[in-house]
Amino acid sequence: MAHDDLKQQVEDLGGITIIRGGGKERQWNGIQYKLGLSSKNTNAKNLSMNVAMIPPGAVAKAHIHVDFEVMLYILQGRVRHEYGPGLRTIVENEAGDFIFIEPGVPHEVFNISDTEPVIAIVARSSAEEWDKIIPYDRNSE
Repeated sequence: MAHDDLKQQVEDLGGITIIRGGGKERQWNGIQYKLGLSSKNTNAKNLSMNVAMIPPGAVAKAHIHVDFEVMLYILQGRVRHEYGPGLRTIVENEAGDFIFIEPGVPHEVFNISDTEPVIAIVARSSAEEWDKIIPYDRNSE
């Protein structure tokens, strides 16, 4: 979706920008996102936010957030993060859990249910959304 298309999805009320009804859906790296707010459709400088959905059994391939923090709140489902060097550390989370991912931490995200999607609110300390994310090879370390 082009920047102009993203801007057409918001109401710019002069200091407050709104997306009603959660916005259109987009996809990146095996995750479906409701169109959220970022520098692509607001005047945001340091923050972006949207709702992510990982389909049953799906995986968000290993990646690293370069120079920005991420916080998630799991609304529904169960998720497993494999993270750190070689993705050898594992943690599982479920609905009601908050998660903070530091910049530079390699991680891969798995929906551990074959029947239920994972739905999470995702906030980033970057207004650029996915522009500063790089793939990670678990065999590189």
